Amino acid sequence: MPDSIPFLVFTAWCAALSAVDLATLRLPNTSTLLGAVAVLGYSVATGRGSVAVIGGLLLGALYLIVHLLAPTAMGAGDVKLAIGVGAAAALGGGEVWVLAALLAPLGTAVAGLVLIVRRRRTGRTVVPHGPFMCAATVFALVAG
Repeated sequence: MPDSIPFLVFTAWCAALSAVDLATLRLPNTSTLLGAVAVLGYSVATGRGSVAVIGGLLLGALYLIVHLLAPTAMGAGDVKLAIGVGAAAALGGGEVWVLAALLAPLGTAVAGLVLIVRRRRTGRTVVPHGPFMCAATVFALVAG
């Protein structure tokens, strides 16, 4: 289990961002970037800055590639969020990072399939990815 207070703060940040993304289908720049800075600051303070930077940059780069290839499939807010959640997941180790990176798109894909099946009743076809990025990272950190 991750350090209690930092983990609770990270989880609260994720919950707030998820609520905003679900309500507006947008992730605010200020919140995503300040959260990433906080995660990176915590990692530097605990002597694990390089691990977090590498994890954040790797996940951010993957998301940036997807965003550039298919901007309607993934928003720029998801790319910025990837830096913070990638850094946090990396603090849990390589296996935690990989688990979080794989679970997020899988969760979004499953939710998308459910919406496609239920589209006739709801009319909604857009699935925000931010909540799944957050949930996958929190889950992976707890599982790791």
